[in-house]
Amino acid sequence: MKEIKFVDVGEGITEGHVQKWLVNDGDTVREDEPVVQVETDKAVVNAPSPISGKIKINVPNDSIVHVGDTLAYIGEESELNNIGHVPQRSPATQPAKSNMQPEAQRVENNTPQQPHPQEVIATPNVRKLARDNNIDISKVAGTGPGGRILENDIKNFASKASGPQQQVAKSPEVIEGNHAGEIERVPMSQTRKAIAKNVELSLSIPTFTHMDLINATNLYNIVKREKPNVEKLGVKLTFLPFIIKSTVEALKENPMANSSYDRDKQEIIVKKYYNIGLAAEAPDGLKVVVIKNADKKNIVEIAKEIQELHEKISKQTITIDEMRDTTFTITNIGSLGGGFLSVPIINHPDVGILGAGMIKDMPIVENGEIKPAKILPFSLVFDHRVVDGAEAVKFGNALIKYLEDPEFLEILG
Repeated sequence: MKEIKFVDVGEGITEGHVQKWLVNDGDTVREDEPVVQVETDKAVVNAPSPISGKIKINVPNDSIVHVGDTLAYIGEESELNNIGHVPQRSPATQPAKSNMQPEAQRVENNTPQQPHPQEVIATPNVRKLARDNNIDISKVAGTGPGGRILENDIKNFASKASGPQQQVAKSPEVIEGNHAGEIERVPMSQTRKAIAKNVELSLSIPTFTHMDLINATNLYNIVKREKPNVEKLGVKLTFLPFIIKSTVEALKENPMANSSYDRDKQEIIVKKYYNIGLAAEAPDGLKVVVIKNADKKNIVEIAKEIQELHEKISKQTITIDEMRDTTFTITNIGSLGGGFLSVPIINHPDVGILGAGMIKDMPIVENGEIKPAKILPFSLVFDHRVVDGAEAVKFGNALIKYLEDPEFLEILG
């Protein structure tokens, strides 16, 4: 008999949401057959069966599970009958328990085991959150299994230490009291929770923004000229692959922008590879997909990969590996069809992000004459601990140089 566990998939992911069982309890399944979809902070993961046999589901749909929890058992019917009653799990909208042992194995452990008073049980992410908020984690009472300290424990501890924050926390109760029946509480998806966590991480980064304009007339003409040829290959050509390639060239000239910051060691990790993250709209919230080794791909290859990744996003088949290990991120605000400039939030642990606006017809002055041009506004946000203002301007100037003369970029390679 084998167990299907919610394994550690990395990226600091500690919990998941059982979205959908693909088989029924008691079904016969094949080895490597996907049996359950679990939504994590990053993606929907299809967990396969480790062996062939009958399945006994241990966790119902719409449950929260933690790393190490048993999702199901696979084996002979006689083996499964000896497991005992399957424990019920809390739905995702309520606090979840992480103890996934079968009832027969839990009899000996019916007395909760509390850690030694000096022992602190917490994940690295929770410890970092405590450090970022100047909280002595040893003074925080853990509400997780075995006294584990959770993110909410840190946040609650911080709010109790601050009067104004505590008053703000009570405001939803006041609103509900005044508007009974007119309010709906919407549970946050794992993706939305991850977005919230990343935004909070970004708030701890001292940032600054540099903005400028690009004369994208040549770029516009190239895309217009090459689009029919590229579409014959089954690939949609947009401005974004050119922006990605130009960004890579700018990163090569300004290597500090292609790095991350190790706060504990106070070191800058300069990366010699170019994995460009792309902020992508998804049905369940914003995700960042990654064009890996973008420096080694031509325009059409990048355009094709963007197309494939967006299809996976819409079908919710994107993998965690396709959303990890960025070195720099781009958010293509202009693709949404509105706005001019915005100030994006850095995608931790990157030290920089490019916000590309919408190309618009605008007048420019050239050799003393007013001419129409296609203007692309952009904003660069950097971690000021790593990149200074002068470096940001140099990066922006390099980006302008390449995008205003994009003929050098290889279309087909």
